[in-house]
Amino acid sequence: MGRESLRDLPESATEPDGSVVVRVLSYNVRSMRDDVEALARVIRACRPDVVCVQEAPRFFRWRTAAARLARTSGLVYVTGGATASGPMILSSHRALVERTEDVLLPRTPGLHQRGFATAVLRLGRTRLGVLSCHLSINEQERYEQGRLLLDRLSALDASYAVAAGDLNDRPDGPTFRLLANALQDGWVTKPWGREHTTRLGDPLQRIDAVFAAQGVEVLGCGVPMGLPGVLERDLRAATDHLPVLAALRVPAE
Repeated sequence: MGRESLRDLPESATEPDGSVVVRVLSYNVRSMRDDVEALARVIRACRPDVVCVQEAPRFFRWRTAAARLARTSGLVYVTGGATASGPMILSSHRALVERTEDVLLPRTPGLHQRGFATAVLRLGRTRLGVLSCHLSINEQERYEQGRLLLDRLSALDASYAVAAGDLNDRPDGPTFRLLANALQDGWVTKPWGREHTTRLGDPLQRIDAVFAAQGVEVLGCGVPMGLPGVLERDLRAATDHLPVLAALRVPAE
């Protein structure tokens, strides 16, 4: 598998057969405690249609913070945040929101509450189910959340779907493997850009990912470091994770 040039990642488009090319970005924003302007610059440079956010603000005036991130990134708020205990979905104006649901997951005493932000979006003649997640640091709880993620993705009742987020697990871990066995791991299917998603200078790990259901064609997926407009100083200033950007071709229904 060869990696494509950073400039070769397909742009958002509607194909003659009615299929659409959709850019999906996954990004842990650490409650927007860092440089929000740098964060917005990174997101804008990726030109996403959908952003699956993790660690969105969920306490005091969280809706105001979510609206600020959407506005400064040139996007709109779809769902999530405090109502999903952190995961959130933003989209471009290209997407029409068909429905949304935020889900709180069973909680292990002493551990953080976790949840999913989910939506079904219509882009042209395509309906795409979207799930944003941030899984547990506890291995047993995390694995059960992975099972629930697959169930929830199926329950979205969309012909095609994508799940993205911070897994708190590496590709050789049981939860990551569970998801990769059921879905297409974007990086493995069509590697593009940089692999590892931990903060620059930290030990190299891939703990954030974009997964696509069967039937979706992965055109490229990876960390957009070096993509025109995505500057290293902004990546360092924005948050403690690196984003994952995927270009997907979704068939028309």
